[in-house]
Amino acid sequence: MHIQKQIDYWRQSGQKDFEVAGIIMEKGHFLHAMFFAELALEKMLKAHVVAATGEVPPKSHDLLRLAGLALIALSDEKRLFLARMQQYCLEGRYPENLDAMPSREEAEKAFKDCGETLSWLNSLFK
Repeated sequence: MHIQKQIDYWRQSGQKDFEVAGIIMEKGHFLHAMFFAELALEKMLKAHVVAATGEVPPKSHDLLRLAGLALIALSDEKRLFLARMQQYCLEGRYPENLDAMPSREEAEKAFKDCGETLSWLNSLFK
């Protein structure tokens, strides 16, 4: 496995997913936007897992587990944020969870926080 190629794949793919989340946000489809925002975080964390372990990341959507595997020290605030974003991985997929539709305000704040978190995670590579 080519480590840097894997890292670049996960980082670039996550950035594209975050861009898609922004486009979807503009259309007012907040649940779907949060699904892609969570996916962007997941992929950035998988890039860190590869960097930390030299292994292919697990097929997991658990953001806190991925951060742990990547040995990323999280503040309580970041830990809570990732736990909140984790819900959109599931809510975007299963109909029994669709009652948790985020409001415009919730989605806009989560999207902003996601962008800041992605920037922070990206800065850890430098």
